[in-house]
Amino acid sequence: MAKRSSNKVHHRQLVPGVTPNEWVPRAIHGDHLAIAHESPPPAEAVPEAQRAPMRGWASRRVLLLNASYEPLTTVPVRRALVLMLRNRAEMLHSDPAGTVVHSAGRQLYVPSVIRLTVYVHVPYIARVPLTRAALMQRDRFRCGYCGAKADTIDHVVPRSRGGEHVWENCVACCARCNHKKADRLLSELGWSLRTIPRPPAGRHWYLVSKIDTFDPVWGDYVPALESA
Repeated sequence: MAKRSSNKVHHRQLVPGVTPNEWVPRAIHGDHLAIAHESPPPAEAVPEAQRAPMRGWASRRVLLLNASYEPLTTVPVRRALVLMLRNRAEMLHSDPAGTVVHSAGRQLYVPSVIRLTVYVHVPYIARVPLTRAALMQRDRFRCGYCGAKADTIDHVVPRSRGGEHVWENCVACCARCNHKKADRLLSELGWSLRTIPRPPAGRHWYLVSKIDTFDPVWGDYVPALESA
């Protein structure tokens, strides 16, 4: 595990209104990085001989941390390698598969977690989007009614009966409870919730809402993550 910096860093929030998977640092301006789309890498960054193996990693994501070790977003493997080649990021953890790529006489392990070399200021995001991934993480993959392993999402007050699709009305649910409850109210079944559903709070949750699969080591930097 890499040693974490002890320097004080401020304004460690996430970017609102922007899909995390769509932005990465592009250029250095003074003492911070501008947030923008990464320009296409130069042809020599990843030689043609190495591009075929890289295509198999197209769906893989790499966790990108701020210089403060604050989790920012996930980026494609290719983009992560470009950031490393340009010395804008350093690798903290390699991918579990141990895949190696070569470029301009350099050998690079495919990363799983990278860290920016320069701190970037990002604004605060107020409310976390309601997604299946984030809700399952909030409820720890456990049914809100019986505590069994959850398979789906259930609206406490059914949509057919005026229930809203909001954090306060959604819980993780096992298939058995989901089928038995159907479109009935809890009062009609004599059921009760194990916990009161609330919107998740914390700077990492916007990122969590966008993550479906991840390397377990990411949990060292994103505490909200938990494997199903």
